[in-house]
Amino acid sequence: MFPEFRDEISRLKTDDAHFARIFHRHNTLDQEIKNIEAGLLPVAHGVIENLKKEKLHLKDELYVILRKTREI
Repeated sequence: MFPEFRDEISRLKTDDAHFARIFHRHNTLDQEIKNIEAGLLPVAHGVIENLKKEKLHLKDELYVILRKTREI
């Protein structure tokens, strides 16, 4: 995710607790979605769509933070 921001991601995961928290949550959701799609986790109907929406929201939030680091 965002290879053009590799250095910024590494730094922010260490220096910014909020960024680190949402980055970790995004990765956790990504793995959970993969497990659901692979049939490894049972879920109620409609749950995966909500997880994907949350993941997308977090990705957007991460991108905004990364863009701001480039503006400074």
